[in-house]
Amino acid sequence: MKECNRMGMACKGRRSGARNMDEQELFESPRAAPRGWSDTTAVAREPLAERMRPKNLDEMIGQDEALGRDGFLRSAILQDAVPSMVLWGPPGSGKTSLARVVANSTSARFIPFSAVLSGVKEIRLVVKEASALWRSESRRTILFVDEIHRFNKAQQDAFLPHVEAGTITLIGATTENPFFEVTSPLLSRCRVVRLEPLGTKDIVKLARRAMEDVERGLGGRGVTISDPVLEIMAKAADGDGRRALNLLEAAVDLAGRRGLDTVSHDLLDAASSGPSLRYDRAYEEHYNVISAFIKSMRGSDPDAALYYMARMLEGGEDPAFVCRRMIIFASEDISNADPRALQVAVAAKDAWEYLGMPEAAIPMAQAATYLATAPKSNASYRALREAQKAVRKTGSLEVPMHIRNAPVKGMAAMGYGQGYAYPHDYEGHWLPENYLPEALRDSRFYEPSEAGYERHIRERLDAWRKKKGRR
Repeated sequence: MKECNRMGMACKGRRSGARNMDEQELFESPRAAPRGWSDTTAVAREPLAERMRPKNLDEMIGQDEALGRDGFLRSAILQDAVPSMVLWGPPGSGKTSLARVVANSTSARFIPFSAVLSGVKEIRLVVKEASALWRSESRRTILFVDEIHRFNKAQQDAFLPHVEAGTITLIGATTENPFFEVTSPLLSRCRVVRLEPLGTKDIVKLARRAMEDVERGLGGRGVTISDPVLEIMAKAADGDGRRALNLLEAAVDLAGRRGLDTVSHDLLDAASSGPSLRYDRAYEEHYNVISAFIKSMRGSDPDAALYYMARMLEGGEDPAFVCRRMIIFASEDISNADPRALQVAVAAKDAWEYLGMPEAAIPMAQAATYLATAPKSNASYRALREAQKAVRKTGSLEVPMHIRNAPVKGMAAMGYGQGYAYPHDYEGHWLPENYLPEALRDSRFYEPSEAGYERHIRERLDAWRKKKGRR
């Protein structure tokens, strides 16, 4: 049997006198049962999702890209040549289950390790034993670090020399984007494996297997569930296999308490605590959804914009953040093509401050649909960028004397403000005057588009520039 120590207590057991556990014991051993209980009863007390964890590759569901017939990870596991890697995926996508499969398949020593419970001291102990094991038996050590993103930079750096030297093979698991949460040096030594949320068909298959499994699942409970209800449950799980099995178990338990032999849609609703959206205000899904919201408005798709706004609000996003993004969008992507867009966006922010949620979602929806359907122009935004480039390139150029401020007579005597012509004294409230520093006299930053109201701005500006001799 392959040996490994308790989760989060790697290598400490020998010093304290605690016995080592092989990985089968580690992953499967039931909790201590009260006197008079059978082992079967104790195992049954474990959550269904824990009991149904796959033991081998054939029991894995989903993740076809990594684990399919041509997937690199399947080949690596079958050949017992698993490289250092980071498993990145949302909750319930199979990260720990995949680690279990590796534990059951490898000839290497497999040590589960919790980033929540352990630190650099435990890492050093693991490495010390791994080095001794390699010298004495030429046997590799695989270290599985759950929630590796919880380690700080110094703790992550502690792995570097040992992964580099091959003393340990590191498998990290994280729900957060490793390109944000894992240090670049460590990432460069690991392969990132992206695990996707489970699809509806995968979750239905997972649930059906649990319903039919007599030993580990719910097969002996005398309760049935139809495929249409299973599909509803799968959609409610939102890609999370663990959540799906927890909901299934709760529904079957409820059916048993009510003396029913079928899980209906109504019973499923009664067992559910409501939908659970994959949305985290501080991490990747936050950036994914707000990006989709902005791009949907930019692409003039009000339906998609409303959908992503609803995703954010239902997921607990701060409405002020959504309002701020709409205000920025109104100027960056619409601008003078429809000057009212900025007013509408600011009004949505004011409405939220005045009304609060959930009522403020209504004017926010009005703003999102207005912005999505408004004519688009980023001319002002591009003009700003060009002006900024000019400032950085040319530095602090002298302001022309005729438009300088002359608050006192002495400054006027030096030429400040002399020669300034007041535009309102001229026909059309305009005259062919230069206002830029001399070095930038013929520069053009703002180029209005032909969209919406900006078309009229372009016509006026072209006429003025023609009279100035600036084409």
